[in-house]
Amino acid sequence: MHTGKIILAGAGPGDPGLVTVKLAGYLQQADVVITDRLVSEELIQAYVNPGATVIFAGKEGYAEGSASQASINDLLVRYYQPGQLLVRLKGGDVAFYANVLDELRTLQEHQIPYEIVPGITAASGAAAYCGIPLTARGYADSVRFVTFYNKQEEPESYWQELAQTNDTLVFYMSGEKLHTLAQNLVRQGISPDKAIAVIEQATTPYQKVILRRFTDTEHIRDTYTSPTLIIIGRVVNLYPAFRWKANSKLQGSYFRRIRATEPERQLL
Repeated sequence: MHTGKIILAGAGPGDPGLVTVKLAGYLQQADVVITDRLVSEELIQAYVNPGATVIFAGKEGYAEGSASQASINDLLVRYYQPGQLLVRLKGGDVAFYANVLDELRTLQEHQIPYEIVPGITAASGAAAYCGIPLTARGYADSVRFVTFYNKQEEPESYWQELAQTNDTLVFYMSGEKLHTLAQNLVRQGISPDKAIAVIEQATTPYQKVILRRFTDTEHIRDTYTSPTLIIIGRVVNLYPAFRWKANSKLQGSYFRRIRATEPERQLL
């Protein structure tokens, strides 16, 4: 039994089957669920208590109608009630590019009890569903999680370090800047034996993987279906040998798209 709290939880990268047992149990008990865009309706229907109030508070880059972080913080405070269970669902894992610190500060400020439940982050899900090990003997001993989303201009030393490292690079939220990202690495002399894997809508029925080489950057585009994850390194060369999931022929988006309307709304 719970006495009322907010669960900050990662719902995984897309496939509803990748939800943790612990999160599934909380969703079955939930009185209120506040969900991000990158949590599918299929997952909501499969796990959430039918009597729960489900609030959609999604973000999609700069799309008109995206919920601001301030408005999401307000939702947490408004819908929390002592004795009730509120689940705040985030795509992937709450520790990776999820703005969880803002929400933790809000809960502490209002003295609201909380628990954090991890999920499978997009990097792990995408790599597994592509057959690409992020670390592998003879290919990469380490992996870095980075983003090129909404960044100030970085010094050349930053790109030089990324270009010369033997670590696998995993870029979150960077699909719209991939061409510039690749050019920056080429300018700093990245080895041509490293490759780029662009994974669209990883782990979903819409998953597609596009491979690119640094010797062919003119064919690298910036228009991919969100969410997109980018893996860069020698490990990407293992994809053709160990891929087990074919590229989907489905078009469109597995996840709900943001519309230019009030972002906060109850899902019926």
